[in-house]
Amino acid sequence: MAGFPLAACAAVAFHLCLLAASSSTLRLTPSSEGRHGARTAYHFQPAKNWQNDPNGPMYYNGIYHFFYQYNPHGALWDIGNLSWGHSVSGDLVNWAALDNALDPTVPFDANGCWSGSATILPGGTPAILYTGIDAKKEQVQNLAFPKNTSDPLLREWDKPSYNPVIPLPVDVPGDKFRDPSTAWLGRDGLWRIALSAEVSGVASTLIYRSADFLRWERNAVPLHSSRAAGMVECPDLFPVKEHGNDGLDTSANGPGVRHVLKLSVMDTLQDYYMIGRYNDATDAFVPEEPERGDDVRNWRRLDYGHVYASKSFFDARKNRRVLWAWANESDSQADDIARGWSGVQTFPRKVWMDKDGKTLRQWPIEEIETLRTKRVGLQRTEVNAGALKEIVGVAGSQADVKVVFKIPSLAEAETLDPNWLLDPQKLCGEKGASVQGGIGPFGLIVMASGDLQEHTAVFFRVFKHHEKYKVLMCTDLTRSSTRAGVYKPPYGGFVDIDIEEHRSIKLRTLVDHSVVESFGAGGRACITARVYPEHAATSNSHLFVFNNGTDALRVSKLEVWELATATVNIVGDSLIVS
Repeated sequence: MAGFPLAACAAVAFHLCLLAASSSTLRLTPSSEGRHGARTAYHFQPAKNWQNDPNGPMYYNGIYHFFYQYNPHGALWDIGNLSWGHSVSGDLVNWAALDNALDPTVPFDANGCWSGSATILPGGTPAILYTGIDAKKEQVQNLAFPKNTSDPLLREWDKPSYNPVIPLPVDVPGDKFRDPSTAWLGRDGLWRIALSAEVSGVASTLIYRSADFLRWERNAVPLHSSRAAGMVECPDLFPVKEHGNDGLDTSANGPGVRHVLKLSVMDTLQDYYMIGRYNDATDAFVPEEPERGDDVRNWRRLDYGHVYASKSFFDARKNRRVLWAWANESDSQADDIARGWSGVQTFPRKVWMDKDGKTLRQWPIEEIETLRTKRVGLQRTEVNAGALKEIVGVAGSQADVKVVFKIPSLAEAETLDPNWLLDPQKLCGEKGASVQGGIGPFGLIVMASGDLQEHTAVFFRVFKHHEKYKVLMCTDLTRSSTRAGVYKPPYGGFVDIDIEEHRSIKLRTLVDHSVVESFGAGGRACITARVYPEHAATSNSHLFVFNNGTDALRVSKLEVWELATATVNIVGDSLIVS
């Protein structure tokens, strides 16, 4: 580890001023870690078994509902058929599990209730559109309604016998027609949904229209199509304000409104998006960056790390758009079985359009602050070249970390090879935290063992490029665990920020045992990672701030909160939703 003696630095603890913080009545520690990993403390996951795609999140009559792909038969995806799990919350943090909303019980979903969305119809009735795997193992689209709309928990759902409402088209293979989006109303009074399909060998995002939500007709021209990336799925089309960070109802359109088209690519298991303008008269989407082309893999990444199948909803309670995404495990299936569960959801994020008109900003919803307990703080502190300073006084495995780095000079910035622009993840691997640079790497070391043999680095590097500067953000998992059979890649992407003008950059990282979510430059770039350090089973995890550049930099402000454990679908616990 040239120029960066991590192990030697481990003994040098940098004590911060411990500030008074109010105590919490919530539980402070999750269940024992064990070799295969503990449950997370505040990320959504069922009490046991497999989960994947978020489905149909919504706010209805004062309660948040979250539906998700759930396997009640075990911790693996392919044992038995999938259902829709269902939980409710008053704050998007603490969740109570209900019985499954949808189970495969009838011919039109006999082999599984797959992904879909929820829409609240005029008059206030929620409707679920979902993909059923029918008795012939073909994908069809079905409707479900609450049996009792006066039940605030919406515990029972009815699947009408007239399903499917959208049968398999003749030009689409039986296994490539799925994931209806949240519906929106056009200005012509017709409902619309987006659906993923492969049409005559071309990956397509189709638009269907309906006057009554029961009879649907397909548009002749898809919203998007491309042969390049292969099958895409889980489409999400939603409006964003041109100015401000408030959310908009899914049907909003007109002056001052742009739209985000998000697609999930099976080839890469990544989510991509483009901001553009949606015309509901022609159901056409015109991107703001047409130079990125039709190949979705060249669009902007929603998260440069380990997330897939994201789904957003409009939260009318707080006038915001909230995003969920699935972060699957990256150890082995044997570990999933031993744990008895697999898969978590990212912590809910507020999303809005950046003032550049091209970038989607993401930030943890403010309710996470209700979990904050102990706090440590630091201001205006030099971090010299090669320095590694421990942050003590909080639990390193359950933390919310916010830090602002000030860069005095850009003179030592390394020159960026243009080829690196094509693969920032590879660049993060070649220029990891242990590789000394000019300006950076600098950032955080999280989930670290006492001897630093295990640690995860979240950091920035600044490069000079064509008389300007590019900022690279990375999460390096190569030393996150000494266990064999664990996926430990570097993740990374470039951050859209003018570092020459601001000379500072912000980093926020949520640490929750096996989940590390990081937000760079106010949420302009996000990286989610799954980590499985062996030391966590027997000892505490440590937290550091570091600088492995050749120049000193300044921490303008650092705040770390230890986070309490939320109540998330724990068997035997009760949760009162008001």
